[in-house]
Amino acid sequence: MGRRPGRKSGTKEKTIKYFDYTLLFVIIFLVCFGLVMLYSTSSYNAQIEYGDGTHYLKRQAFACCLGFAAMFVISKIDYHVWKRLYGVAYIGAFLLCVSVIFLGSNGNGSTRWFRLGPLSFQPSEFAKLAVVIFLATVISRMQKKIGNLKELMKVMVLLLPLVGPVAYTNLSTAIIIVGIAVAMAFVASPKYAQFVGMAIAVFAFGAVFIVLASYRAERIKIWLHPENYDKGYQTMQGLYAIGSGGLFGKGLGASMQKLGFVPEAQNDMVFSIICEELGLFGAICLILLFILMLWRFMVIANNAKDLYGALLVVGIMAHIAIQVILNIAVVTNSIPNTGITLPFISYGGTSASFLLAEMGLALSVSRGIQLEG
Repeated sequence: MGRRPGRKSGTKEKTIKYFDYTLLFVIIFLVCFGLVMLYSTSSYNAQIEYGDGTHYLKRQAFACCLGFAAMFVISKIDYHVWKRLYGVAYIGAFLLCVSVIFLGSNGNGSTRWFRLGPLSFQPSEFAKLAVVIFLATVISRMQKKIGNLKELMKVMVLLLPLVGPVAYTNLSTAIIIVGIAVAMAFVASPKYAQFVGMAIAVFAFGAVFIVLASYRAERIKIWLHPENYDKGYQTMQGLYAIGSGGLFGKGLGASMQKLGFVPEAQNDMVFSIICEELGLFGAICLILLFILMLWRFMVIANNAKDLYGALLVVGIMAHIAIQVILNIAVVTNSIPNTGITLPFISYGGTSASFLLAEMGLALSVSRGIQLEG
């Protein structure tokens, strides 16, 4: 690098350590906003079911505290450490996702959780983080070969043993994992035409799993005509909530649809309650906040000191982007119901904990950026 104008010969440039405080602020704000909306959305149902209006809030707050602790620790660790543990992460995620099929607890018709007393753990949430670490390592090691279609397909094939058991219990999570993989490979590859074929393969993969389970094919019919099916009730009530919110909403805590009309409103359908209470203005502000978060990920990835760090952040960015887009699309009935939560906002302890752990990983990469001043 040449000397900057106005500097004397031999003057050393000062290296400034970087940390993305903007991203940290967005994370804290989203978590706090999520807890406020969770309490507003779930207090009625929690009082009816558990006799405690703060039941869901307390459980989510506990998970967020664990997540913040993990985020703080991980952000202090050199992210290259995880490069040595990529195999352990992948195998661990695979074993957990297979085990939950046989040993997991059933909830809402699906076997996706391990339960130990009041605590529960969803292995598919860990699988998302494991895939990011695994693919970042594999792709960074074959950087010069990733443009070759054959080598690219090898990377995708490596994911099949993990995607299979995840898709068996939760197709929506499998779609997210495949989306993360495609995004990471797309960023690392100099050739883009081959991703057209990959997109066709992904759609074919999804179609096979839809055909294999009749209830998934039924979701397509419900999506097209929710008013004609009993199972379209949740979708219709969610749309009523969005429409009744207007421009500025009814006010925080004033939702009518959360009073038993929208089933499990604190989970997948929380965005509809946000629209009802805070209106179109509140919904747009939340979307803009997610866009700000994605922009900070892009800044970190573009300035990461190596490809491995950049790929870690790209994987995390893809995870958040895909999940936000799919959740909002489901709530607005733009796509069939897939049971995907809204990051940092929907109720889910495992999801909140691992999302914050991912944020710690992104902050760790940002800490490795060096600016010259």
